[in-house]
Parts: sequence; C-alpha cells; structure tokens
Amino acid sequence: MASDQVFVNFVVDQIDHPGEIKARKMFGEYGLFADHKIFALICDNKLFVKPTQAGRAFIQDPVEAPPYPGAKNSFLIEDQLEDREWISQLIKLTVEELPEPKPKKKKAKKDGPK
Repeated sequence: MASDQVFVNFVVDQIDHPGEIKARKMFGEYGLFADHKIFALICDNKLFVKPTQAGRAFIQDPVEAPPYPGAKNSFLIEDQLEDREWISQLIKLTVEELPEPKPKKKKAKKDGPK
C-alpha cells in the first residue's frame, strides 16, 4: 500500500524546523529531507526516522522496524506524530547528527560517433 499525500503533508506540517522540510517521492513512497539530508522515510503511511544516538537517547525505548523488506531498521514513530513539539525535537536531533550528504559526481559526457 503506497502512502497518500494527505498523510505526507500532515507529517511535514508537524515538523517545526529552521530549514525547509521537503518530501520527495521515491520508489512509490516518500523520503523526507532537511538541509539536503534525508532523515526519514514515509512508507505505507508510517514514519520511519533514521536511527541516531541522539534520537535513541531522546526516545529512550524506540520501536524499530524496517520501512520496507530488506531495509535496515529505523525508528518507527506512531503515537507521537500528534505531538508537534516532540516530533520536531526528534527531527532536530536527528538532522544535527546525520553527516552532510556527499557531493554528487558530475556525469562524464559520452563522446558521440566519430
């Protein structure tokens, strides 16, 4: 079951972050980005936040599950989605701890026929 845009918009609106929070459609589901860092996935209308030490300490006893088959476990956030202050703090801590994205390599132009 794919996530619906109403749920994605709700999650994005719940997050109070100094930078812009963007949702990008990826493989039929959604990736959430802040400061060009992907910090969470929305799959099957569930929020999966990338695990970090700061996030684990903040949540204290996180529920972990893979967002899709074969994926690494992430923090599954369900009950706290309504708590704007709580979810915003978790995302702030998570984004701060995640590394900067690696610069994208420029694709080399292929030589045409000679």
